[in-house]
Amino acid sequence: MKTTFRQMSVCFAALFVLALIVASGADKALAADSRPNILYIMSDDHGYQAISAYGSELTETPNIDRVAKGGVRFDRCYVTNSLCAPSRACVLTGTYSHVNGMYNHYNSTFNDSLPTFPKLLHAAGYQTAIVGKWHLKTKPAGFDYWEVLPGQGNYYRPEFITAHGRTTVPGYVTDVITNKSLDWLRNGRDPSKPFLLMVHHKAPHRNWLPAPEKLAAFETATYPEPATFTDDYATRGRAAKDAEMRIEQMDPSSDLKLWNQENASRARTYGRMTPEERKKWEAHVDPRLAKLKTADLQGFDRTRWCFQLFLRDYLGCIASVDDSVGQLLDYLDDNGLADNTIVVYVSDQGFYLGEHRWFDKRFMYEPSLRTPLLIRWPGVVKRGTVDNHMVSNLDFAETFLDAAGITPPAGMQGRSFLPILRGESPTDWRTTFYYHYYEGWGHVHHVPRHEGVTNGDHKLIYFYPIGEWQLFDLKKDPHELNNVWNQPQYAAVQEELLAELHRLRTNLNVPPVSSEPK
Repeated sequence: MKTTFRQMSVCFAALFVLALIVASGADKALAADSRPNILYIMSDDHGYQAISAYGSELTETPNIDRVAKGGVRFDRCYVTNSLCAPSRACVLTGTYSHVNGMYNHYNSTFNDSLPTFPKLLHAAGYQTAIVGKWHLKTKPAGFDYWEVLPGQGNYYRPEFITAHGRTTVPGYVTDVITNKSLDWLRNGRDPSKPFLLMVHHKAPHRNWLPAPEKLAAFETATYPEPATFTDDYATRGRAAKDAEMRIEQMDPSSDLKLWNQENASRARTYGRMTPEERKKWEAHVDPRLAKLKTADLQGFDRTRWCFQLFLRDYLGCIASVDDSVGQLLDYLDDNGLADNTIVVYVSDQGFYLGEHRWFDKRFMYEPSLRTPLLIRWPGVVKRGTVDNHMVSNLDFAETFLDAAGITPPAGMQGRSFLPILRGESPTDWRTTFYYHYYEGWGHVHHVPRHEGVTNGDHKLIYFYPIGEWQLFDLKKDPHELNNVWNQPQYAAVQEELLAELHRLRTNLNVPPVSSEPK
């Protein structure tokens, strides 16, 4: 009965919030032409290191850069839990995993009875739509229109789940998501109402299958290795050393496409393609295995060679995402919508592009803790600005609601950064941030559960199942190579961050971990 009562309480609270919004519609829900549209574009696993607006040495992203040039680039946008589904739950609800129920990918269920910003915008008169990756094991709620991928979805000939059943669409998933989004903008919405459109790309999620027309451009490209590519993890204990996400641990068949004619992964991939798509793959991808055999690379030389393959495929996927952003921005420009539309480009979290010789995410280290965030809002956000406030995907829901004139529900745990978008610098803005990763050893990539806190200059991480503490001086050691935990010269910083970790856990009502910090 206790659980049932708590669930009923959450539902009644959500209904009460919606009722308040509807009741105050005359005051809060302003005329459609005065409330901004929201175009929210989220890619999957797109590290900020692969966006030229962030100074990337790897690739050019001219259309994503248009958002930055017309608005603001956030350099410290942190995620609460660097994993796809937990990040999406956080974005929708403005809450941490222990509140929204989405801890990990294997045994969590999203609590869709919670208020979400799409539900609240919809109740206030917005038209709402989502196309692309959902990944929350529930049907999307609060949307007039939705077409979402089942699970991770497929890069070629993707399936979509809709309110009317499943459909399969020929083509490349990034192009299909873009076309469906544009079709809704052109034909599916009511032009008299403001809109929220969430465009959720699958790309560049593993296993990185580029569009056929992108293969040739990236086939022979060579990329610089990160400064930490030869990291031996000697200074950080078991957590980093035992993680199974090194380049040399990639699947040669699925990840790197080193396949022969009989390869099962090749057959599955080509089985979803048209003859024209397959022909380009056969010309540009099939020769990889023969090239590797001819080069006769072993050991670390082989790892370096495979790293180049990984980046070519990863960046090839991003090139299509960049094209998509350009098409969406062009639609806004061509239809007189750009001036009253908030455009957001973000990833669900950061990603390792060879730093520490890793791929994937999960850790609280900077490449996966930080996600790119670019926002354009003409007349509100100053063009070409760079912001260093500590913002988070925890704040997105509150910010979008605030921009629409809606007071965020009290249960949301983030805070609107609308004042920051307006160029203000709130004196009481957060100066520390709490992180918690729950999946743990025994699951993909073998990264232990951990929590931590950062103030931007220093970072404290506690891998509680193995009792391992890590402390980093981010100014002196930006690559997080030297664990200074329990070093005398950092005693004051260590004590301060330990106290802050306890304070944030208490304020956020985080349940006790299996081994409490001491």
